[in-house]
Amino acid sequence: MKHLSKLLVAAFLFVGISNMNAQDQNNPWQISFGVNAVDAYPTNSDRPYASEAWFDEYFNASDHWNILPSISYVSVSKYVGSGISLGVRGSLNKIDKLGDTGVDDLSYYGVDGTIKYNFVQGTVFDPFVEIGGGYTWLDEIGAGTLNGGVGFNVWFTENLGLTVQSSYKHVFEDYSTPHFQHLAGLAIKFGGTDTDGDGVYDKDDACPEVPGLKEFNGCPDSDGDGIEDSKDECPNEAGTAAMNGCPDSDGDGVADNVDECPETPGLKELAGCPDSDGDGVADKDDQCPDVAGPAATNGCPDKDGDGVLDKDDQCPDVAGTVANNGCPEVTEAVQKALNDYAKTILFDLGKATIKTESEKVLNDIIEILNEYPNANFSIEGHTDSSGSNSLNQRLSEERAGAVKVYLIEHGISTNRLDSKGFGEDNPITSNATRAGRAQNRRVEINLVK
Repeated sequence: MKHLSKLLVAAFLFVGISNMNAQDQNNPWQISFGVNAVDAYPTNSDRPYASEAWFDEYFNASDHWNILPSISYVSVSKYVGSGISLGVRGSLNKIDKLGDTGVDDLSYYGVDGTIKYNFVQGTVFDPFVEIGGGYTWLDEIGAGTLNGGVGFNVWFTENLGLTVQSSYKHVFEDYSTPHFQHLAGLAIKFGGTDTDGDGVYDKDDACPEVPGLKEFNGCPDSDGDGIEDSKDECPNEAGTAAMNGCPDSDGDGVADNVDECPETPGLKELAGCPDSDGDGVADKDDQCPDVAGPAATNGCPDKDGDGVLDKDDQCPDVAGTVANNGCPEVTEAVQKALNDYAKTILFDLGKATIKTESEKVLNDIIEILNEYPNANFSIEGHTDSSGSNSLNQRLSEERAGAVKVYLIEHGISTNRLDSKGFGEDNPITSNATRAGRAQNRRVEINLVK
């Protein structure tokens, strides 16, 4: 009894520091302890060894069972696979009944090796069968035995259960009798390794070094979105299975981790960014997001095809040059044409009134000016040397101003025009002849550079 108590203390300490679970394949070790009852003469038949007589007093516990009122057996077994466990059991008792016959207290000791087969695993009710053999002493007399039994475990928790078993022990020596031994006690399973402490044993844990979830074979789901980290493209942000575990903040069907505009709904083909003008250039890259234009010009149009984007083109409907902000440049030929027309503008004698027949010439000038909408011009009046200087100066100014007024009244912006008079100061030929004086009486329209 003293030795059995020591064995129990050692078993409890071992169990207390072990990781426990009721799964045999994960917790291969089981220790059981409790009381045993020995039915040393399980029949009242006059043919006690006849098999048909073995069970006629099987349940007569009050008259036949010898029970020691203390912990009287300990067993240890190890699961080896396929529902099979190998073990050893030690038991002791006091025999004061041989059937209905009372006897002086006889000491009973048994040491048995066991082979146990559990029919099911991982269930609350866990039935098993057991075979084995051992050696039993009744007082000082020992005999070998061949054993067979049935029993069941009922698991209260994952690691603690009740075990009940009944075994028949066949004795090989004539001086002892075959008998039944019944066992009832507590069973504890232990020995599994769970390195990361997540409740999934290492042998079944796909991520044994990192705490995880049972439904993911011990692997973590850091963001709690129901997708394990190894399959989650965004393991630290909760997402959806459709997005491979990533969120889609703007709901455009493009996961945030690949969405270049995660806060604004956009198009898949543009990495989740919008294209307001539908030109195939994402707004974030489109220099003209509200006006359709080609990608080659960063989404901006160039209607006149002059290489100057409409947004920068001061003449978006007329092809021009980059140097002139998209507007056509006034060439020397154009300048000459303007002055050829301007020289033919006719005024009433000594006045600034434009003659009616000059309207066609002025309209031709207007057409030319409209072709160069960003060009500014100076309208300059000149006279011959007839008359006084002051008169000629005033007349030149008034004639230049009259042309300016006509052009403005016919659509030319006032901001583009200036007028001035030079009197008789800038003749282009001699005033000594009538023909020369006629040439000097002129209006010029010159580009302001």
